[in-house]
Amino acid sequence: MFTKILIANRGEIACRVAATARRMGIRTVAVYSEADAGAKHVAVCDEAVLIGPAAAKDSYLRGAKIIEVAKAAGAQAIHPGYGFLSENAEFAEAVQAAGLAFIGPPGSSMRAMGSKSAAKQLMEGANVPLVPGYHGDEQDPAFLRQQADRIGYPVLLKASAGGGGKGMRVVERSEDFEAALASCKREAISSFGDDKVLVEKYLIRPRHIEIQVFADSHGNCVYLHERDCSVQRRHQKVLEEAPAPGMSQDRRAAMGEAAVNAARAVGYVGAGTVEFIANQDGSFYFMEMNTRLQVEHPVTEMITGTDLVEWQLRVAFGEPLPKKQHELAIHGHAIEARVYAENPEKGFLPSIGTLRHMDTPDAVEFELGGVAGVNPAAVRVDSGVREGDAISPFYDPMIAKLIVWGADRTQALARLSQALSEFRIVGLATNIAFLKRLVEGEAFSTADLDTGLIDRHGASLFPAAAPAPLGALALAALALAESETVHGAGNPADPWSQARGWRMNGDYRRELSFGDEYTAGREGGAYRLGLTYRHDGWEVDLDGKRERVDVIARDGAELSLRVGETSLHGCVRRDGELFHVFTGGRHLTLSYNDPMAHAGEHEAAGGRLTAPMPGKVVAVLAASGKEVKKGEPLVIMEAMKMEHTISAPSDGLVEEVLYQVGDQVADGAPLLAFKAA
Repeated sequence: MFTKILIANRGEIACRVAATARRMGIRTVAVYSEADAGAKHVAVCDEAVLIGPAAAKDSYLRGAKIIEVAKAAGAQAIHPGYGFLSENAEFAEAVQAAGLAFIGPPGSSMRAMGSKSAAKQLMEGANVPLVPGYHGDEQDPAFLRQQADRIGYPVLLKASAGGGGKGMRVVERSEDFEAALASCKREAISSFGDDKVLVEKYLIRPRHIEIQVFADSHGNCVYLHERDCSVQRRHQKVLEEAPAPGMSQDRRAAMGEAAVNAARAVGYVGAGTVEFIANQDGSFYFMEMNTRLQVEHPVTEMITGTDLVEWQLRVAFGEPLPKKQHELAIHGHAIEARVYAENPEKGFLPSIGTLRHMDTPDAVEFELGGVAGVNPAAVRVDSGVREGDAISPFYDPMIAKLIVWGADRTQALARLSQALSEFRIVGLATNIAFLKRLVEGEAFSTADLDTGLIDRHGASLFPAAAPAPLGALALAALALAESETVHGAGNPADPWSQARGWRMNGDYRRELSFGDEYTAGREGGAYRLGLTYRHDGWEVDLDGKRERVDVIARDGAELSLRVGETSLHGCVRRDGELFHVFTGGRHLTLSYNDPMAHAGEHEAAGGRLTAPMPGKVVAVLAASGKEVKKGEPLVIMEAMKMEHTISAPSDGLVEEVLYQVGDQVADGAPLLAFKAA
């Protein structure tokens, strides 16, 4: 077996590979960019080497430099993880030419599957069912539009060299085709260096089901069953589960055999995923093959009791597959939720910032291969970041993968809901509350799955802001009062040395002003919460309702209270003037309005449309002096390989354009001056 490998990646996958390698007695070498000097993957590997600046093209995409580092460090193999160079045929071949093992498929397999168009032509010859569409080389816009008209709308535009939801657009009408094609090509060239696209029939209410395959260099190839990845936003997966709900044994076998045929057709070796789009009637069609390990591979590991990274290392070393097809049984049910630094209520815009506080659910250290192949861990967290780390604009904003296992889907759902309640993050926006609503919603809980689930259930998944409950406000108020206490000053038995609102001959009442997204649209703009300091406890009052509050227990940021007749438990984390209250499975962010701290401040004048996140301007669609209509696109930005359109908030006049195509802009930077009509 290898004695040392280099991991040519970052984040949770680098940490994941390092953990398995350590268990196998293999030393690891990490590579890192200047932005990742203090990253978790650097800390968990045995050695680490700086390879360049923050931008991926200057660091993690420098194949020649990575090979040079591997040889200098005495590594015998390179594990590419996923993303970056993991599906780069030239890199795989260069690794092998340098006398190192590439822990992945041969370059020829990547080339065969790397072009969606060529892959579909190849699959047709292997009798793998295909979605109706155009997969040829002709890229003239007028010709492509003719093909779309012939196929029939809606159609799906997909970057031929793409993956991960990048370079994909659904086109509902012929008259929308030209603009969608231009946008798709821009994103494709930016993400993959190739703007070639294919056109396919867009199926109504399809499911996204993929098959994990594994092949060795001895001619063996197996499938490790399926994953349902139907729950997506912007064509990127949000929840993944295995096995797929409602999958019959006959259909599982048919899809598994088709996936193995696809792998054999390209001489595949290593871990790969064959992705299918499936109709509700059970028919299925080949979409693409990902020639690498997938982000969602843990759910397969959990139900099969296998360590797929260990399999990768053994197969790359030349060993045969550890198991035969008949040995790969399914045990229980597993679900993975991707925890991202993003704001679902703002179109899933990435959130950049520091993880000021991060609590994760109690999880069992990653270990597989238990009795009868069953993984004893009910909850698993794979993460490449720690409290205090920053989520930067340079890489994917994933914080962690939360994976749960249950004896059946019902138990797995319950465990996932509970684990999401225990995930507490402060410092940036996350999708945790959205994930909890999604998991507990009727559609997902009853397995009414398709790729349009999120869009179809937008009303319940993106509810209007609701008022904060009195209990949450009481938690914030007592946390504030506690933070104002002077600890360690003078005699602790002396009330004059403690800032507890003590009065000799009576009670002390103060009014606290808290705000949130609900009060922003409410008359008065805040919750006016009365907090009364009593000698034997506290009282709170809001909108005429008064309740006694008793502290049952206090443990740091954890508080147990009795508010009136109701007992509740919560955690309060303060971040400046923001109080993050975690209680009852909810995360409420309350801003404390301190009148003394903001005396004399005045809000700056408006009139400038600002950048919703750090990124690059890729298109300017409005010129200075142009009159525009409400909703008309003005500027298109790109962040983390995704496009975001800034539109006119009302009819009006563009007075000045402040940035041009190619400019980098900071979060909140004014993009243009705008005057409403």
